[in-house]
Amino acid sequence: MTRPPLPPFTQESATLKVRAAEDGWNSRNPKAVAQAYTPDSQWRNRAEFLTGQAEIEAFLTRKWAREHDYRLIKELWSWTTNRIAVRFAYEWHDAEGQWFRAYGNENWEFAEDGRMRRRIASINDLAITESERLFHWPQGRRPDDHPGLSELGL
Repeated sequence: MTRPPLPPFTQESATLKVRAAEDGWNSRNPKAVAQAYTPDSQWRNRAEFLTGQAEIEAFLTRKWAREHDYRLIKELWSWTTNRIAVRFAYEWHDAEGQWFRAYGNENWEFAEDGRMRRRIASINDLAITESERLFHWPQGRRPDDHPGLSELGL
């Protein structure tokens, strides 16, 4: 199984890889998203350390059960042959209706088949009001004409 685009990355292929990851996460389908990672993929997500697709799927299942109306935007920061650096923001609300915007950076390393073998994420949450939300599109893939992070001033 391969997950194009494959390394070595160019600016164009790295940008496509970032958008594919954004689209996957916006699907909020833990099983499908976990398939984008190698069976032995290693993660650091905030202070949580995960290994393998089963742990990733379980993590995402918990995450999206807690983070309602989740919408994510990722943007390419930098790339090398098999690594990509990304900045991102996502908005969500908890069960009580409190909205948050999470800001973060990710470092990704890819196997030859295009699946991610390492993900290191640093994330900070900011409580926001519903009127401060910036990510307005129907649940799922961000429309191509919706502004990205730079256009939104994030």
